[in-house]
Amino acid sequence: MSNVALPTDFRWETLRRDHRRNRFDCGEQSVTSWLRTKALQHQKKHLSATKVLLGPNDDIAGYYTLAIGQVDFGDLPADLIRKLPRRALPVAVVAWLGVARQRQRQGLGTRLFAQALCDCHGAGQTFAFVAVIIDCINDAAKSFYQRWDFAELPGHPYRLFLSADTLAALMQREPPPQGSTGE
Repeated sequence: MSNVALPTDFRWETLRRDHRRNRFDCGEQSVTSWLRTKALQHQKKHLSATKVLLGPNDDIAGYYTLAIGQVDFGDLPADLIRKLPRRALPVAVVAWLGVARQRQRQGLGTRLFAQALCDCHGAGQTFAFVAVIIDCINDAAKSFYQRWDFAELPGHPYRLFLSADTLAALMQREPPPQGSTGE
């Protein structure tokens, strides 16, 4: 899964000031607002990194934001923390992901997430982490991420994780089938 195929005339770019962020609307206010008002500021402050998927007319078809973080040792499942130090542990975070309304149900959510995971895996070759974490905004998002083998963190039903070992195995497989979750 290391090379995510894109439709003709689509391309990845790191978010820049000249991208037309104000034209992006995914239908979820918080996800739309993040891209329009905060993503570039956080990127300039080195708090996160945002990649946009540009369509043929250079409009933003979708985006994802990655960051690094820590999770408390006790928040992770027992099988993951076996033999790990009892302290805050490093994680990769898929902080935001959105697909423009007019581009939904075309499989772009799957492509965006696959690329986000590829980027996490690549970063993990240099900056180690124990898991990828994602906070789901609703049940549809949770269902989408669970198709990628993400599981609930104990006691946090909308915070999902994927161990670094499972991510490495996932990189050897094809992405899961496209679903009907608004991707």
